[in-house]
Amino acid sequence: MPHSVSPGSRSPPTTTEETMADVAVPTGDSQATDVTMAEAPNGNGDENKDVKLEDLFDDDDSDDEFSNTKRAQNKASSPAAAPTSPIDVETDFKASDPEIMRMFYQRLFPWRYLFQWLNHSPTPTNDFSHREFALTLPGDIYSRYNSYASADLLRKDILLKMPSRFEIGPVYTTNPRDRKTMRNQSAFKPLSKELCFDIDLTDYDDIRTCCDKANICGRCWQFMTMAIKVVDAALREDFGFKHIMWVYSGRRGAHAWVCDKKARSMDDQKRRAIAGYLEVIRGGAQSGKKVNIKRPLHPHLSRSLELLAPHFQGDVLESQDPWSTPERAEHLLSLLPDRSLNDSLRRKWDSAPGRASAAKWADIDALAKSGASRNLDSRALLEAKQDVVLEYTYPRLDIEVSKKLNHLLKSPFVVHPGTGRVCVPIDVSSPQKIEAFDPLAVPTVQGLLAEIDAWDGGHVKKEEGEGSAGKSLQDWEKTSLRPYIEFFRGFVLALMKDERVPKVKREREEGGMEF
Repeated sequence: MPHSVSPGSRSPPTTTEETMADVAVPTGDSQATDVTMAEAPNGNGDENKDVKLEDLFDDDDSDDEFSNTKRAQNKASSPAAAPTSPIDVETDFKASDPEIMRMFYQRLFPWRYLFQWLNHSPTPTNDFSHREFALTLPGDIYSRYNSYASADLLRKDILLKMPSRFEIGPVYTTNPRDRKTMRNQSAFKPLSKELCFDIDLTDYDDIRTCCDKANICGRCWQFMTMAIKVVDAALREDFGFKHIMWVYSGRRGAHAWVCDKKARSMDDQKRRAIAGYLEVIRGGAQSGKKVNIKRPLHPHLSRSLELLAPHFQGDVLESQDPWSTPERAEHLLSLLPDRSLNDSLRRKWDSAPGRASAAKWADIDALAKSGASRNLDSRALLEAKQDVVLEYTYPRLDIEVSKKLNHLLKSPFVVHPGTGRVCVPIDVSSPQKIEAFDPLAVPTVQGLLAEIDAWDGGHVKKEEGEGSAGKSLQDWEKTSLRPYIEFFRGFVLALMKDERVPKVKREREEGGMEF
């Protein structure tokens, strides 16, 4: 397998750590943050055992930093203040505009739930305070080894520096900001991180015919639907993982975060083993046969073929028409084992220009049964056809993301600067919900801000004393982002409940995973 890329090297600009890792911190709140970081609590989440997890999601006690629209609007008092009408937001500002991003981080980003997700407890622990965050700053500066004692300090630093995105790294042995002050710097090492997977539609460019590069549509997104089904089933059924969150990347891909404690604590060797287990497609766009698997088929591959077969017929053969040209049809023939059969197929297809791929696929069995080849090995043909199905449907993973404990990955709920879409979680609780996800319908930051204005304009707030009941809504509750944040909140709640299982039982469960 190829050597692993350095952490964070896929997306952010590549420079040396000496010039990039420690960007100067502007004066203000974030300067004080470094001092506060060293005093971060070292608890393990057991200090407040009588706290009900359900109460953690009651937002009535939100402070001013996390409250709703009007307070946030009052902060935008400069000449560059946010536009107030939906039309202005949609037409005058791009997603990467600093004021647009500032409003998003102030009013819509789920800081509290992000903290609870990474902290695994309602009370601060090293799981959060020793966690690395990497920020992509204006000017393509990539700032690594940032850390924060609380969600509020992370939020303040993001609002101060306004990165185009931020990434999440591992939990280290000490506060990442303090790594250079350690007497024994070799003791600074990653301890834990979610097991992550990254799938990008650009890796399907040699087989998708509708789009290429950064472009996507509903037809080629079906490749992502197939990938999520196969990888999610393997992680749950073959490895016993439970807390798996899939997140849309904002443009053309999806990320999986496996958050179980036994997954977070795995070393690089175990991560490589799982990545290798899931890696079936090998070779670049110009290479020949990409699937070389042993027989009899491993149960994982048998299950994958069952999941993928319906997609192959509808989403590949009919929707993509992958062998519509003679050049593409030749690639199919190169994957079949019998030369005489191939010659017969080639003659048939040459005599019928424009023959659909679904018909060409049916021709393989039809000519095989007609005796086009006297020495045809029917078993070899069946296995070759299985390999073809896998090549055109099986997940194409960026395997390097999964193999290293210290790899960083973009945070959920950040905004993709190119599309304006929010990196929202994907509900994978059923095949129907996976198939229902539409990346082109994901909320955009401009649209969300317009939705807040529209909601506020259509709801006259009652004056105090007029009998208004219930709490005021937070801004995200007024928008199409609401179901995604509620889904995330439920995921975090379930994860924290499992983290509070007695230690002995948890260690017993972790001990059952061997490679």
